[in-house]
Amino acid sequence: MVRAVSVDLRLIAGPDRGRPDEPTRFQLAGDPALPSFTDLPWDEPLQAWRSDRLVRVVRGIGRHVVRFVAYGGDLYALKEIPERIALREYRLLRHLAESSVPAVEAVGVVTGRDGAEPLDAVLITRYLEFSLPYRSLFSTRVEEEVRDRLLDALATLLVRLHVAGFWWGDCSLSNTLFRRDAGALEAYLVDAETAEVHPSLSDGQRLDDVHRAARNALGELYDIAAERPGTAPDLDPADLADGLRARYASLYGEITGEESFGADEGYRIERRLRRLNDLGFDAREVELRRQGGIITLRLDPRVVEAGHHRRKLRVLTGLDASENQARRMLQDIDRYRHHLERTEERPHTKALAAHRWITEVFTPSVEAIPAALRGKREPAESFHEILDHRWYLSELAGGDVGTPEAVRSYVRDVLPGRSDEQTLIGSADELDDGTAHVDAQERGDGAPEVRPGDGVAGGVDLGG
Repeated sequence: MVRAVSVDLRLIAGPDRGRPDEPTRFQLAGDPALPSFTDLPWDEPLQAWRSDRLVRVVRGIGRHVVRFVAYGGDLYALKEIPERIALREYRLLRHLAESSVPAVEAVGVVTGRDGAEPLDAVLITRYLEFSLPYRSLFSTRVEEEVRDRLLDALATLLVRLHVAGFWWGDCSLSNTLFRRDAGALEAYLVDAETAEVHPSLSDGQRLDDVHRAARNALGELYDIAAERPGTAPDLDPADLADGLRARYASLYGEITGEESFGADEGYRIERRLRRLNDLGFDAREVELRRQGGIITLRLDPRVVEAGHHRRKLRVLTGLDASENQARRMLQDIDRYRHHLERTEERPHTKALAAHRWITEVFTPSVEAIPAALRGKREPAESFHEILDHRWYLSELAGGDVGTPEAVRSYVRDVLPGRSDEQTLIGSADELDDGTAHVDAQERGDGAPEVRPGDGVAGGVDLGG
């Protein structure tokens, strides 16, 4: 586990610029690769900053001033909020990281800022590459397919939070970022200002979170529809709320629900655990109770962990991917293993097949993508799209098309039409100006636009 360290810096104050004897305090995660952030103008309000490190990045509409800074190829988000809230949110986000719940990574908090008058604290989080604000997923209208992906991802995030004893309190699409995950979306918590951590949550706390999520998501989707003239989205409030609740209840019930069966039906334990694995979860232990001839199986949410396929892939290959991406790659490893055994007429262990798959399939595929196109999709998602394209080409050809041919076609015909997503650079009314909706010409902050090839890139489409 990474420990946090504290650094004190005494600012040099000019005339009427606060008290020079009061230190600005930097509490930073103990990662030696992190910058110190001490070269930024901490004695000025965040919205007034002028710095060569500022970059313009698309962000959702929020309550607080948020700016983005670049150190080398790494981006960080800075949010100005009252000190008590900043320290609390920093601790909560660090707790989520330790619990392996998808959330932005908190790397520091700066307090004790003094300029012409006392200033709020600043929470520093690492920019989540290849992440998409929900508004960016809708190109022209509120498409039903995208809406359903969003609700699936939001329901899954809520389940993972609740299993970890985390009550969000302000669940919304605006407080969430989304990353592509093999055709689906994975949701990441962004804002934890109102959250609470408990040993476990009551049914009332869980359902309150789900109700808030449904209400907020409905309003946000209506906002999208209002911003897209000429669209007629099918947004029935009851259907949307019921849909989110049903998604949540189904997944939470599968993870935590009790199941009873006869003493001679022990196979149902394995079947239940396999269903759990298929959903992307592992159970560290199960509880069995026997009364008469009836066995009751119970899973304690505190011993249920997400990331079943991610862990399997990491053990086999060392690759880190999202859950659905990992599932897809494990399937391709099995396919390649069968191919090797058939063509070489000898058995292959799963470990050997995985090693050869890495060196002969995955690595050549992602390395064949030109550098100028690598900001469009992260490597695991590109590989998923290559597998989809291989299937499409095979259907057209009426027979199997090899991966190398699929890669060439994907790079030539598909990927160039995708938008850059490593870092989203938007139009003037979406830029990181601290409050959103300020024309770039009015900013005068010297914040450069990040271009593809700088380690970050911009733009978005639904893609896939």
